[in-house]
Amino acid sequence: MTETLTPKNLDHGFEALANKHRREILYVLSLQPCSISQLAAMRELSLPAIHKHIKILENADMIIRRKIGRTNYLSLKRESFRGVQDWLMQFHAYWGSDGETLENYAQYLSAENDHKEKK
Repeated sequence: MTETLTPKNLDHGFEALANKHRREILYVLSLQPCSISQLAAMRELSLPAIHKHIKILENADMIIRRKIGRTNYLSLKRESFRGVQDWLMQFHAYWGSDGETLENYAQYLSAENDHKEKK
């Protein structure tokens, strides 16, 4: 079950995505679950650094940690990306090329000016 999207958890999601190491971790976890030490070795990061990134990803609710024996394994929590996707989709109606958007706005301003001049 996914949480209701709030500004706070949206902020946590974007904070998590703002760092290239965390984006790389998420990409690796999108392929398969990994142990923390495997991630550290792949990314050539120290264990303290990888733990810092993992804490931020957990705070954003983007990963799941499971302990098996003495090893912590991480996997991607795919449904947690829904909030970020939903937020980005609000701009979908306005997407197109920058030229199209600017051209549409120029046409709008021109039509508005024509309307004012006719009054």
